[in-house]
Amino acid sequence: MKKELPKLSSRRLHGIRTQGYCNYSDANLTELAFGNRFAYYTCSLFLLIGVISANIEILGAMMAVSILGILLPNHPFDYIYNIFLSKPMNKPKLPRRSRQLKFACTVATIWLAATIFLFYSGLTIAGYISGGLLFSVAFLVSTTDLCIPSLIYNSLFKYEVK
Repeated sequence: MKKELPKLSSRRLHGIRTQGYCNYSDANLTELAFGNRFAYYTCSLFLLIGVISANIEILGAMMAVSILGILLPNHPFDYIYNIFLSKPMNKPKLPRRSRQLKFACTVATIWLAATIFLFYSGLTIAGYISGGLLFSVAFLVSTTDLCIPSLIYNSLFKYEVK
């Protein structure tokens, strides 16, 4: 018998729906919540390491990951979650990523390119500020499910969250 998870707060459910998951029940979103955050947790960790160390190679690798997040049906870290973690955790596999999250990866790609340029150009303080702000956006969605790029997408393209 599968143990029922406590329902997510209405704020968290709304945050996940804002990311394009409107056609899922509260129970389905509760099941998907950790998996949905997994890519954000992982990206935030590598981003933090890359920014703190001003490491262009790590930031470049994260930019490649964000580009793949745009091009592939799922985020690259979703594949890791789906293949290695979902079954042992008795969780459903993550569905294809939404347009909102593809947009978020596009924003991250551009922002990472700018941050890399700043570090490469010797504008270290500006690189730390840019990278720190990007980390803050990624950390926010990792901890609260509030995705600022998804909100921007929904506003630009008049996407109504149900």
